Amino acid sequence: MAVLDEFFSAHGALARVVHGFRARPFQLEMARAVAQAIESNSVLVAEAGTGTGKTFAYLVPALVSGGKVVISTGTKTLQDQLYDRDIPTLRAALKVPVSIALLKGRANYVCHHHLERVLADGRLPAREDARHLAVIERFARTSQNGDRADCATVPEGAAVWSYVTSTRENCLGSECRHYDHCFVMRARAQALEADVVVVNHHLFFADLVLRDEGVGELLPACNTVIFDEAHQLPETASLFFGDSVSTTQLIELARDIRLEAAVAAKDYAPLPAAAQALDKAARDLRLALSEESGTALARLDDLGAELQEQGKRSEELERCRQRALTLAECTERWRSGADGSRVRWVELFGHALHLNSTPLSIAGTFRAQIEEHARAWIFTSATLSVGGDFSHYCGELGLQDAHSVSWDSPFDYEHQALLYVPETLPDPNTPEHTPAVIEAALPLIEASGGRTFVLFTSLRAMREGHALLEAAFARRRWDFPLLAQGMGSRSELLERFRRLGNAVLAGSHSFWEGVDVRGEALSVVVIDKLPFAAPDDPVLAARIDKMNQEGRNAFLEYQLPEAVITLKQGAGRLIRDENDRGVLMICDPRLITRSYGKRILGSLPPMRRTRNAAEVVRFLAGA
Repeated sequence: MAVLDEFFSAHGALARVVHGFRARPFQLEMARAVAQAIESNSVLVAEAGTGTGKTFAYLVPALVSGGKVVISTGTKTLQDQLYDRDIPTLRAALKVPVSIALLKGRANYVCHHHLERVLADGRLPAREDARHLAVIERFARTSQNGDRADCATVPEGAAVWSYVTSTRENCLGSECRHYDHCFVMRARAQALEADVVVVNHHLFFADLVLRDEGVGELLPACNTVIFDEAHQLPETASLFFGDSVSTTQLIELARDIRLEAAVAAKDYAPLPAAAQALDKAARDLRLALSEESGTALARLDDLGAELQEQGKRSEELERCRQRALTLAECTERWRSGADGSRVRWVELFGHALHLNSTPLSIAGTFRAQIEEHARAWIFTSATLSVGGDFSHYCGELGLQDAHSVSWDSPFDYEHQALLYVPETLPDPNTPEHTPAVIEAALPLIEASGGRTFVLFTSLRAMREGHALLEAAFARRRWDFPLLAQGMGSRSELLERFRRLGNAVLAGSHSFWEGVDVRGEALSVVVIDKLPFAAPDDPVLAARIDKMNQEGRNAFLEYQLPEAVITLKQGAGRLIRDENDRGVLMICDPRLITRSYGKRILGSLPPMRRTRNAAEVVRFLAGA
């Protein structure tokens, strides 16, 4: 512990290397708690308010511990920040010779086999795909890591990526003739050798559940697992501890069989015909679930029967046979119904449909993973508790025996920020609410000279709010740049927002967390309503029913804590350093009129509160 005291002191190793570093008592306290958890192979749940410096607080003891560390993040932004900046900076400051690796899911790496196959086939849905394919071919020849993020000229969402990357199901593994040069295998080999490996939550749980060759191989040798942005874990874990079959999986299986049949079974016409039948059934399923789910399963069975013999003709066709069997089993499990511990639900997208089966609780399953091996588990975020109470979060993940501790933000919220709840707003569940929110926000936007986030709890409300802002700006002849979620990637919009300095941005869930705008570019954050999850969410509805049947209060035990944690994330966008100053405007009268409002207010940073618009305008003017 004395070593940590020196590292985090005003004249220590960090101060000599990190520009602007200053000693923070809470940061040192958190570092000590993390070091203790690592030393004792125990579980720590650590909530650290904005400005605590939690990243360095867990990295320093992890880097000096001498063991193998896996760090899992919720966003690509933080993953890149850790790998590219924070860990190299600390490695230099602490003079510890640790090696680091960045490990992503296999869909992030170009696959030589699938690239070669689609180049030979030559058939792609659009001319644009063919242009992108030529770029990817050149990239694969020269890249050292095959990471598609480095192939910037091909858009992240380009359809061609699904043709030139692999999945767990269609990877040939050691049977592939490109195995020795495989970008995925190279990344995983580097991760196995590294002292510190940075992953993301989705990869962590996908490999944990599937026992794939990524995190599944890393964990046995790992001494410490650290989850940053840990508030996302219950939702992410629920996805992977459940079952899901998508029409996209079925269509891609049909596509892969057609491509391979043209090479390895060109003399057997029934095979591509069966693949085409599955493709049609999957697309029909997207259009008419109730009538067509049985048809899709039947076509899967037919295809599996055709592959029973034809699968022997190539390793690729044998993999396709195994994929068909797995998808048929998952589809049949979904059709056969759910027991009292799971809920079946359907998710509809623009061009795909997902059949999901989700556990109502993952606590027991996740706890079993933790107890499987002796190692330290660190869970950290700025938002894990409700007024310092961790029972909801720990209950979700089965962490009831964990040591839980919270450190408040060191920022002077009483002087830096103002919480404004406007008077006479309509009920948040009425059509009049969004127009009233915009009308109430306009004086603040004018007083702050733009520089505003307007955050909505739904995409529908965001689109309506953006249209209303656009009309209001035109009427008033304001020239504040108006941005909206969907006008570009999140990183692009944030960069424009920072650069412009007087913009207004309308956003939904993507901008409630993981967004850092420091300085005067952001002075007002408007939140349209308390972020209670939509009551028509099938998983939420099933969980509420189960809790109420057990005689518990689902609203107080589940819905309210979830809303509080989400609200704290949104509120956290406002004050990002000790020099920031601004207004948090929450446009929901329930914060004042309902008894649970006090509990919510008690979980927010200790800002001064007002319901007077004139006082807010004076505050923004610096009075």
